[in-house]
Amino acid sequence: MKAAVIVFPGSNCDHDMYHTLKHVLKVQTKFLWHKETALGDVDAVFLPGGFSFGDYLRTGAIARFSPILEEVIRFAKKGGLVFGVCNGFQVLCEAGLLPGVLRRNRQLDFICREVSIKAENAQTRFTSACHPGQVLKMPVAHGEGSYYAEANDLQRIEDNGQVVFRYVTANGRVDEAANINGSLNNIAGICNAQGNILGMMPHPERASEPLLGSADGRVIFTSILASFRIVV
Repeated sequence: MKAAVIVFPGSNCDHDMYHTLKHVLKVQTKFLWHKETALGDVDAVFLPGGFSFGDYLRTGAIARFSPILEEVIRFAKKGGLVFGVCNGFQVLCEAGLLPGVLRRNRQLDFICREVSIKAENAQTRFTSACHPGQVLKMPVAHGEGSYYAEANDLQRIEDNGQVVFRYVTANGRVDEAANINGSLNNIAGICNAQGNILGMMPHPERASEPLLGSADGRVIFTSILASFRIVV
């Protein structure tokens, strides 16, 4: 498997993602600057967290027009695996690769803390190493992570099993107390209908080694590798 980590002006989790892929999981990984016009020979594309273009206009709105995004869109529409975390999730929504948008947190403040999320759908390329309903602990760091979609779109992604992760209590209960940012239906991550694109607000790359306080995020990367028949 060969991976590319896209770097925008303002990305600040690109090295976290690169480290997890390259050094923790031993995946052949390269950085790609947003002005590049070709992905090259890669099997998976990762859009990291941060504040692309300073979040001007709104999160992901300018990054969506970076030259490399046209290639990412083509790659995704051909079935290529694409994973966006935090700002990467926001960019994927702005690019139309995932439904809905990420809005200001309900409390109108920046949230930086560990959260619990439940693997709602354990049959995706990103969660096959999870057991159904598994609770994972990992950090969030965002000011605009409240997931919103129109009622018809929300019902469709629920019915299609596209909700991959939800915010939950430590014991896996979905309730309002666990909904840290006001996301509809406690949604923390979704995939597209074809299952090759995932966007999520929590940071699994910051929870893939015990030294970081949790290695729960590693199960997501293990699932991705398993989809390429790579065992780690």
